[in-house]
Amino acid sequence: MKLSVVIPVYNEKDTICRLLDEVRSVPIAKEIILVDDCSNDGTREILTGLADDTTRVVLHERNMGKGAALRSGFRRATGDIVIIQDADLEYDPREYPKLIQPILDGKADVVYGSRFVTGEYRRVLFFWHMVGNKFLTFLSNMLTNLNLTDMETGYKVFRRQVLERITIEEDRFGFEPEITAKIARQKLRIYEVGISYSGRTYREGKKIGWKDGISALRCILKYNLLR
Repeated sequence: MKLSVVIPVYNEKDTICRLLDEVRSVPIAKEIILVDDCSNDGTREILTGLADDTTRVVLHERNMGKGAALRSGFRRATGDIVIIQDADLEYDPREYPKLIQPILDGKADVVYGSRFVTGEYRRVLFFWHMVGNKFLTFLSNMLTNLNLTDMETGYKVFRRQVLERITIEEDRFGFEPEITAKIARQKLRIYEVGISYSGRTYREGKKIGWKDGISALRCILKYNLLR
């Protein structure tokens, strides 16, 4: 079994080297695909020196968004299992073994890492972000007939064959409700696993905002009602 770790990167010069060290230290056979979405803070220059036999670097020539970066990474993935890893240290790579276990056990096709059903630690931050996440998850669940607790989680894991049957259309954070709607339509076996979460403040570099929430709402309706 080989794991493909797809890492979308945009302006993460302060965290990318530490994150890559943590991913590499996980004792699982893997390839790492770093997709830089036209960073302008020096991240791009750092990434060009990180490629090796197990790490590939893809450079976008213009900023297109997380969904577009994942689309580029998924096309290059060759592992049996594909996991999305954000570059900002909010999600802990040491949790890969429990995230992929339902797939290895033959029980799941897709695994979501939930920040809301966990006995693990999580940083206490923004109340209204939590409300927004739960509202979007609730609305998505109504239309997909799933009972997820964290549709917007950054930790999503797939058997590679699942991704080969899905075309990602959204370029930005609308990827999350889009992929959820499309896997729900395929009647795949979806599991959730509780994860830890060390969220960032905006001062520390958090990028998602209220406009992305509006976009997520649009995508929930678009990919569940208009397809």
